Amino acid sequence: MVIALLIVFGLSLGSFVNALVWRLHEQAELSRRKKRTKQQAEYLHDLSISRGRSMCPHCHHELAAKDLVPVLSWLSLRGKCRYCQKPISWQYPLVELLMAVIFVFTYLYWPLTLSGQNWVQFAAFLVLLVGFMALSVYDILWFLLPDRLIAPLTFIAVVTVLFVSFTSHDGLATFANAAGGATVIAILFYALFWFSKGQWIGGGDVKLAPMLGLLAGNPIKALLVVFFASLIGLLVAVPLMIRGKANRSSHIPFGPCLMAAALLVVLFGGNIVHAYEAVFTLN
Repeated sequence: MVIALLIVFGLSLGSFVNALVWRLHEQAELSRRKKRTKQQAEYLHDLSISRGRSMCPHCHHELAAKDLVPVLSWLSLRGKCRYCQKPISWQYPLVELLMAVIFVFTYLYWPLTLSGQNWVQFAAFLVLLVGFMALSVYDILWFLLPDRLIAPLTFIAVVTVLFVSFTSHDGLATFANAAGGATVIAILFYALFWFSKGQWIGGGDVKLAPMLGLLAGNPIKALLVVFFASLIGLLVAVPLMIRGKANRSSHIPFGPCLMAAALLVVLFGGNIVHAYEAVFTLN
């Protein structure tokens, strides 16, 4: 039952992510213009996240309920808008399916027993995962991690850590460890950004890092996030270089790698650290 609900929520929130990312980018493009026509001002109002109605990204026709069923609507329309017949990117069903898969995967491998306060922590993390997906899609499409997404996600992460700390029997140590993780990764990323003058990592990655360090839970796991992110980045970059679609100077979004690594560390970081400590102790 829980898995079925997570699939439904994942598909629905994946659809929300697609709309959110497109609207944020459209808003940013219009906001850069010092002067806007009346039509552009009305369009900006229609792009409101809370008030705007769903629309085709090409013809801006308002979509009906039958056009908004995750994955199925895209398949039934063969990837085209019902009204203008222009192609709708495969990004839409892919993000919806991936969001559902990530929700189920997180539930199956959640490291804590889901009871009482742990459900609150789990739900908060699912909300963060929706934000991670939005940030990842935005970064892949436009090589940018917008502050409008990072700021509220960081706030949610801070509140989650405070909640866990206050409800834990060793709350002070829990908070100190999480703060230590945020501090370590923030200093490391700022140093990399400063030393490379923004060539190795972007400013958005620096802003994202403290939140991921908080979620990691301690400095060791925060460094584990960096290690996994670098490994994921290599797994993405090397095949692209072999196929001639990238070279050593190509810009590859690092944000999605960081957030995927954070997910892995939250789910498996404790076991990985314990396994390493066991081997180290034996030696």
